Amino acid sequence: MIRTQIQLTDEQYAQLKALALHHQKSLAEVIRLAVDKLLVTQQQPDRAALYRQAAAVIGKYTAQADDIAVEHDRYLEDAFSS
Repeated sequence: MIRTQIQLTDEQYAQLKALALHHQKSLAEVIRLAVDKLLVTQQQPDRAALYRQAAAVIGKYTAQADDIAVEHDRYLEDAFSS
């Protein structure tokens, strides 16, 4: 682990210290958990990017039958039974 120094406001320190005491953890551990949570949140793609990815697939593939939207259950049943 790398040792670092940070500055907190009085209010931040008080709230983090109370949270650590409540969960029976050290102040450092509570701060590490908060940083982990922030980093995971930052790694998730934004919703607009997900919509762009999904839209890029529309019309990309073709099928042999033209009634798949209506008869999809029957086609799935046929595929799984063979």
